[in-house]
Amino acid sequence: MATLVIKNIGTIVSGDINKPILEGSVIVVEDNLISAIGGEELLANIGDATVVDANGTTVTPGLWDTHVHVTSGDYGTRQKTVGYIESAKNGGVTTMISAGECHTPGRPKDPSGTKALAIVGHKSFNNAHPGGVKVEGGALIMEKGLVEKDFEDLSKEGVWIVGEIGLGSVNNPELAAPMVEWAHKYGFKVQMHTGGTSIPGSSTVTADDVIKTKPDVVSHINGGPTAIPQHEVDRIMDETAFAMEIVQCGNPKIADYVLRRATEKGQLGRVVFGNDAPSGTGIIPLGILRNISFAASMSGIAPEVAVAMATGNPAKIYDRLNRGTIAVGKEADLLIMDAPMGSVAKDALGAFAAGDIPGLSYVIIDGKINVKKSSNTPPANRKPC
Repeated sequence: MATLVIKNIGTIVSGDINKPILEGSVIVVEDNLISAIGGEELLANIGDATVVDANGTTVTPGLWDTHVHVTSGDYGTRQKTVGYIESAKNGGVTTMISAGECHTPGRPKDPSGTKALAIVGHKSFNNAHPGGVKVEGGALIMEKGLVEKDFEDLSKEGVWIVGEIGLGSVNNPELAAPMVEWAHKYGFKVQMHTGGTSIPGSSTVTADDVIKTKPDVVSHINGGPTAIPQHEVDRIMDETAFAMEIVQCGNPKIADYVLRRATEKGQLGRVVFGNDAPSGTGIIPLGILRNISFAASMSGIAPEVAVAMATGNPAKIYDRLNRGTIAVGKEADLLIMDAPMGSVAKDALGAFAAGDIPGLSYVIIDGKINVKKSSNTPPANRKPC
């Protein structure tokens, strides 16, 4: 049994929005799962273990990007980029959720073809994690002609996510709502494009469309990149309980509005973070860290709460995955970070609050050290040893 011990932790950020800071300075991992969280008493009987001294720095869960348009492997067709998933890992992302493989060259748009694409995407990423990143691929793009049996068949093959509605020919509530009912019957989680068109071929989706369709996730509520008006944001927030996704490639003014209004209404637990990349806006390896920094520095969100929007909040939606928070029994996807050199902040949470990107030292996936120094963030002021 492989054991990893992280000791001398300054702050443990849980990812749980209801209890975002944990007491303790030690995390013990056995095989790929967290087995204990506590103080130095845990060090007494660790036996043969790999020990990392966090040197007083901060440990958080690995970050989730809830909106990625993957294609095949670590290649972004839209921006002709190799290694963008590996690069995102160096921005702290350890879990990616496909929003639909819409940029696949020659993407099939008939029912059997869109099913086949979903199955191949799901199984391919399940078999090979680019750079170690856990990509939940194969999000079904809804096309006209799909029937209930198709969702049953897909579920049997392991497919369980519907890519953002609006990418395919099913782009209005009349067509989408019955399919969403079928999807939910067979355990799918459903995303829906929201706002103006993002790229040629996408559709404008209003608050009324979202409310009638009943997805699980309101994709890019702050636009992708064209946002719905504030009064339509209000309707989604007031009339539904759907998760509200803020993306880096969206409208920053509406992002701030969503965060501030969700704070007032006690609904920060509904907010999740994505990139919406690769897209016309590009590929942003530090996009999720930037979302956290934006929320903490510009929208008045406590940084440990902002971290939960990129970890524990999406884990509640995509609840068949056993990760996203630091808790006993969870997969040990962990980050060790600190204030970057030259920052006014004293630690990673202070860096987020100041609008800085923390220095990312270690990326740990399934209890194994995957990255020892990020190639993309500024260097950390203090480093593990």
